[in-house]
Amino acid sequence: MPEVQAVLATEPLKDLTFNALQNSNRFGGLYHVPLKVSASSADAGKFLADAGSNIADTVTEEEITSARNNFVYKKPAERQEPRTVLPKAGERNVLITSALPYVNNVPHLGNIIGCVLSADIFARYSRSVGYNTLLICGTDEYGTATENKALAEGLTPREICDKYFELHNGIYRWFGIGFDYFGRTTTQEQTEIVQEAFHDVYNNGYILTESVEQLLCQKCDRFLADRFVEGTCPHPGCGYEDARGDQCDKCGKLVNATELIRPRCKVCNTAPVIRSSDQLFLDLPKVEPQLREWIERAEHGWTNNARVITRAWLREGLKPRCITRDLKWGIPVPHKGFENKVFYVWFDAPFGYVSMTKRYTKDFKQWWQPEKGVDVELYQFMAKDNVPFHSVVWPSALLAINKGNTMVSHIMATEYLNYEDGKFSKSRGIGVFGNDAQDTGIPADVWRFYLACARPEGQDSSFSWNDLAARNNSELLNNLGNFVNRALVFCEKNFNGTVPAMTLTNDEEVLLALINRELRGYISSLEKARLRDGIRHLLSISRHGNGYLQSQQPWVLLKGSEEQKARAATIIGICVNIACWLANLIFPYMPSTARTMFEQLNTKQILLNAEKPYVSILLQTGHKIGKPAPLFAKLEQQFIDEMKKKYSGPQVTTSSGSGLSVADLEKAVQEQGEKLRQLKSTTKDKAVLQPEIDKLLDLKKQLSEAKAAGENKQNGTSSVKDLEAAVQAQGEKVRQLKAQTKDKSVWQPEVNKLLDLKKQLAAAQSGTSTPAPTNPAPASDANQVKELEDKIAKQGEKVRTLKAAGDASVWKPEVEILLALKKQLFALTGAPDANAQGKNKKKK
Repeated sequence: MPEVQAVLATEPLKDLTFNALQNSNRFGGLYHVPLKVSASSADAGKFLADAGSNIADTVTEEEITSARNNFVYKKPAERQEPRTVLPKAGERNVLITSALPYVNNVPHLGNIIGCVLSADIFARYSRSVGYNTLLICGTDEYGTATENKALAEGLTPREICDKYFELHNGIYRWFGIGFDYFGRTTTQEQTEIVQEAFHDVYNNGYILTESVEQLLCQKCDRFLADRFVEGTCPHPGCGYEDARGDQCDKCGKLVNATELIRPRCKVCNTAPVIRSSDQLFLDLPKVEPQLREWIERAEHGWTNNARVITRAWLREGLKPRCITRDLKWGIPVPHKGFENKVFYVWFDAPFGYVSMTKRYTKDFKQWWQPEKGVDVELYQFMAKDNVPFHSVVWPSALLAINKGNTMVSHIMATEYLNYEDGKFSKSRGIGVFGNDAQDTGIPADVWRFYLACARPEGQDSSFSWNDLAARNNSELLNNLGNFVNRALVFCEKNFNGTVPAMTLTNDEEVLLALINRELRGYISSLEKARLRDGIRHLLSISRHGNGYLQSQQPWVLLKGSEEQKARAATIIGICVNIACWLANLIFPYMPSTARTMFEQLNTKQILLNAEKPYVSILLQTGHKIGKPAPLFAKLEQQFIDEMKKKYSGPQVTTSSGSGLSVADLEKAVQEQGEKLRQLKSTTKDKAVLQPEIDKLLDLKKQLSEAKAAGENKQNGTSSVKDLEAAVQAQGEKVRQLKAQTKDKSVWQPEVNKLLDLKKQLAAAQSGTSTPAPTNPAPASDANQVKELEDKIAKQGEKVRTLKAAGDASVWKPEVEILLALKKQLFALTGAPDANAQGKNKKKK
């Protein structure tokens, strides 16, 4: 690195302190070497904020000076929360929405972090820096999904909406989601706003009428909406048999219901017929030129996946989109000849953001049709499958309305969160859903923290119980919690709970400079809604604090001279102030924990200065703190194993475990099959049947595995092929994790899994441990012997290559595989390996 080389040209390596050299090994670069980089320039600031660990522990002279000058007491501005939040001219006004969750299901962890929790974290940050911030969300209640659920549960659509609205509302409250208003789309305000929007679009010439071929179920005597039809996906190469009438869940492509192969009614399971029906369409091709021009200006504030998905839609060319449906549960279409139809949910639902704001305040138009001179930034949080409706369909409708509506400036779309490398499934009992999280006894703030850490920002990510435990125990308990508790307990016991006087030395100035850098990174990350990066910077501050406290050893200084005692006082005063900063920074992620920290510090939340993010004195000398107490508890491995088992689906084990035998499994399959046959005789509703079908398939799979395990046990063999595939897949996962992060607490559990799989593979490949006769191998085994000898030669070469690289954790499992292969050869031929004989002889 040129900067480091320039330093070494004037400051020889031999003149660096032992501490600098020690930490250069630890961080992969020089430590606390003052680089000649201007901290005042914008380029330098960006360079330092985005730099990696090889320069993250170097500071400039300007940074030290800035840290010293800013570490003074300035009475902080306290947060003022108005009764009703409205945008103001000349101020930053941030309107935040979360994709409206469907009311027909229970949200799982992926749903929660994909929209509502991400929106809440960003809204809390936005308020903490003083922006006029409004967070709006609610349940999406119209459409076929609701009708489906109502049929399945024997309720009316209204009853289903009431039931699941309360369920969603309760889950989000438990997670601490701080909506300014959480509403519903089944309100009079929604009906009025949607019907007015339709009239505006129609009067401006953007509505077409077309005759559409639809599927009619003659048995049910009604046209079938998209989600009431299932069949085989028509897209080449897919062929998924349970594709819906609007989209295939397997290939992800959009589907027209009439294009499905062998379509069937979801209610009665009979084949529908095609009939024509007049429908209204939004003329997307007509509005496309305006839309493209707007996207060119707006997309710079969108996540990359949002831009990619939107460009794909534009690249294919827009087509008129149907906005009406032959349903009963929806907003009536106020147009002659269409009175018995309702609006399609994707025309209706986005206007829910507006109608919910109207329920919040009668001055809702100040947010959605702001006056001249008032700028409103609209941030919309969602998973990637919702992007086209927020980047193409709804903006097209707003452009067609042409009333100066607020348009989205920031689409913050996530990828998907999986569950332990699989998919969440409520019917199969796989994964943690919103109501399950509360049942675990793990505090809501820990869930918030972990989900923010695992947020799938650039690619799909996975929830892992082991990872949750590692992050809780390592990052919260041992890092953040340990630092805050040590600092406050030390202050309480040695300074009577009073913040002592502080006299800065170079050590403190360097520490504050490093923390200022992390503070800038935190602000920069959250301004862009990069929530994972924000956590990384926050935890780096507590790591700096822990390292400072440990290296300075105030407990030793207190036993020394008056000068040393004064030095200890400075250390504790600094640490208590850092703890106060951490309480403010962690508030968006863990609001309950932050409030506990404020209580222990005997202070209140302050307004952060996003334009000048520098650490200052928050708690003056003489400030009396509250009563310290531990912030976090350890998650024990036994508890984690129990949770992993509980939420991994039906718990039926093979005869090799502690559960059911093969005979028991055969009986369970028979009983479940009989139960399913009885259900099928009473109903053809797939929503009722599918969970029982899934259970039967699971039982059959486990029975098959149990039988295979029994055969393998008899034959003395294991599934080597499966283990080899598992080792390869886990190895790839580890490589990807190591490429993404250097945080050992994240990838070490996966490395442990890989090592365990390699041991299992070695054991499987070794076969039976019973010695074979020492007779030469018969002719029939000659090919097998030759094959084993070739494998041993290749594995031996692999071991030698890996040993040369030096990482024992990598080559030792490969040695075990080599030894296992040699055992197999010995079992076949009776001739021990010549090389192995010599290695066991003692040297004389």
